[in-house]
Amino acid sequence: MHFLSPEIEQYAASHTEPESDLLHALNRETNLNVLQPRMLSGHIQGRFLSMVSKLMRPKYILEIGTYTGYSALCMAEGLQHGGSLHTIDNNDELNDIATRYFGKSAYASQITKHTGQALEIIPTLNHLWDLVFIDADKTNYLKYYGMVIDNVRPGGLILTDNVLWSGKVLSPQVPDNDKDTTAIQKFNETLFNDPRVEKILLPIRDGIFCTIKK
Repeated sequence: MHFLSPEIEQYAASHTEPESDLLHALNRETNLNVLQPRMLSGHIQGRFLSMVSKLMRPKYILEIGTYTGYSALCMAEGLQHGGSLHTIDNNDELNDIATRYFGKSAYASQITKHTGQALEIIPTLNHLWDLVFIDADKTNYLKYYGMVIDNVRPGGLILTDNVLWSGKVLSPQVPDNDKDTTAIQKFNETLFNDPRVEKILLPIRDGIFCTIKK
């Protein structure tokens, strides 16, 4: 969900660094051929992820939730020479698109795509993360956070997407069958009260929770 008017969104996009030809092609293919294309990070959020990565110059990036690979390619733009990005997704139907675009990019040798359950794969990755991006199944957000926080370096950054959840986080009473909204509400409160991190919730697109490890 976008909380700004289409006109303001367009104005912001027109005053934002344009996406590369490769990202534009991936954006277009995702919107034409993939179900739920709104899950793509997109132009403005992608440029935000790229800028954060370029400012941090991370050596190791972990992404939980690859989708078609757009956000991974954006974050890879800031990788140190010799650095690596590991991205995990359990949807093997999208493997071809992500792998194809990773291979076309300048970061092909630095991106490792893992297919399977993130809860099983994360413990096998032996890195101290500089940057983590969580954008997967919402009911497991707290589990993902709990699994990575101790392996993020001091000063490292965890970004979590969709934390405004189309405004549903404001609901005082959530239906019992709406597990995702309940999970996001609990996640947001847990991070806000976690003394191990500094935090800011940014209303970019569907909300990005930015937390810096102390």
